[in-house]
Amino acid sequence: MNEVRVVVADDQALVRVGLCGIVATGDGLTVVGEAADGLAAVDVVTRLAPDVVLMDIRMPVLDGIEATRRITASTASRVLILTTFDLDEYVYGALRAGASGFLLKDAPPEDLHAAIRVIAAGDALLAPGVTRRLIATFAASSAASVDPAPVPPRPAPGPLGGLTDRERQVLALVAEGLTNAEIGLRLHITAGTAKTHVARLLHKLDARDRIQLVIIAHRAGLAP
Repeated sequence: MNEVRVVVADDQALVRVGLCGIVATGDGLTVVGEAADGLAAVDVVTRLAPDVVLMDIRMPVLDGIEATRRITASTASRVLILTTFDLDEYVYGALRAGASGFLLKDAPPEDLHAAIRVIAAGDALLAPGVTRRLIATFAASSAASVDPAPVPPRPAPGPLGGLTDRERQVLALVAEGLTNAEIGLRLHITAGTAKTHVARLLHKLDARDRIQLVIIAHRAGLAP
């Protein structure tokens, strides 16, 4: 198992220490840095280039969403937002900023470990309470937003013009929140083949992760 290098950013010392301890108990997970505010998080990530950043939202100096925006715009590190607030506005802000995941702080340790590995592997993750309805609403609202989010461009002619029929099917299932294994079962193909189709979608649509694929699918009217 490849080592996953993690930076933990949270302004509460006890929470930060606790998160570092939980991360350290996961196989193949290593904490390489900490930060007590958003600006420090940007600096630490820039210097250490971790695979995943656990990012709190409410922090002094620079909030977690702006820190996430700066990190995703200038580094290859991926951000998992951790918060006690299950509020749409935070999810929207995190997604606009380029976060690859959103998890509540009351999630059990094994869920946090799994989330870190999912994010590090290039996938995207949302807490169970963050429904497809929320993502659909975000996609509709952000379409008219001038907020400089890292939203991939649409290939001509039209947002899905360069996709094959099979790729459109896979994209629709990604938008439903299905895993590669579930997509494989639905389309009667192997999970590996589904993974290959998703990889091609990411490349063709210049998408950072599955979250952006979901947004693209909703904007194009492909998802329910």
